[in-house]
Amino acid sequence: MKKINRGLALLTVVAMMAGVAGCGANNSSNSSSNGTDGADTKKLNIGIVQYMEHSALDSAREGFMEALKDNGYVDGEKITIDLQNAQGDQSNLSTISDRFVSNKADLVLAIATPAAQSIAGKTTEIPILATAVTDFESAKLVNSNTAPGGNVSGTTDMNPIKEQMDLLVKLVPGAKKVGVMYTSSEDNSILQAKLAKEAIEKLGLTYVEATVTNSNDVQQAAQSIVTQCDAIYVPTDNTFASAMPVVSGVTTKAKIPVICGESGMVDKGGLATLGINYRDLGYQTGLMAVKILKGEATPATMPIEGSKNFDFAINGAVADEIGLKIPADLEQYVIKGK
Repeated sequence: MKKINRGLALLTVVAMMAGVAGCGANNSSNSSSNGTDGADTKKLNIGIVQYMEHSALDSAREGFMEALKDNGYVDGEKITIDLQNAQGDQSNLSTISDRFVSNKADLVLAIATPAAQSIAGKTTEIPILATAVTDFESAKLVNSNTAPGGNVSGTTDMNPIKEQMDLLVKLVPGAKKVGVMYTSSEDNSILQAKLAKEAIEKLGLTYVEATVTNSNDVQQAAQSIVTQCDAIYVPTDNTFASAMPVVSGVTTKAKIPVICGESGMVDKGGLATLGINYRDLGYQTGLMAVKILKGEATPATMPIEGSKNFDFAINGAVADEIGLKIPADLEQYVIKGK
């Protein structure tokens, strides 16, 4: 009889231990859904959709991932990053966006306006942060830049366009006609061209423009506009950013200086810029993502943030090739060997 009792007692202890273990499993499951630490914690799924590959967008992506890592969100540990590049193709954007929605991403980073518009058109539930977007409001991504109101927020790459025009005049004081090249289908480029036109005309200069629909049109547009102007401005346009070597091949031969929207375009053959540091902008976006992942904020109440610092960059090799002398107070910004 005692043996039976001991057996029952043993079974009771085992059952109690199983119950305790079960409670532990339930707690682990709960912490998993809250994104807290633990061996069985579920990794958060972060989708990144990049419109195309060029230095500015690449830098923004790298800065974003660096900010996550610096705050404990390391790919393969607390998070799993699903990085997708649409290679400038709208149908690819749609497919990638569907993928993120189907996989129930916990957060999506969209890099560039077309990427943001694509994923925002697919979901109102998944938190979306975008970067390298010039104006979220005009792109119809938010109710307003100060109060987004939906599931989208992020950082703008709006340029100091007036100051860039002042730089153009300083580098090319004899310029009378300024050409602007941009992609007619990119909302961010259309807005920047409009602002550039206003700034150019306010300076008493003549505005000339050449637009393209895709990269195949770039060379012809460049060859056309160099015969109509004394200097060229190219905003932060994705098509032109990826095709700057083509533009430079035409403009350098014609000895026409090109002021660009950002430094990556200067690296690829533009003359100069006063522009955004895209790695810093991506990092700034990553800090916004950390707040969302921690449950401290939602896109609806996060105002669109802009860059606070702008950097000069001047391509010394291009200046030499087109015979342009850099003013003494700007010589410190000349990048040699470009």
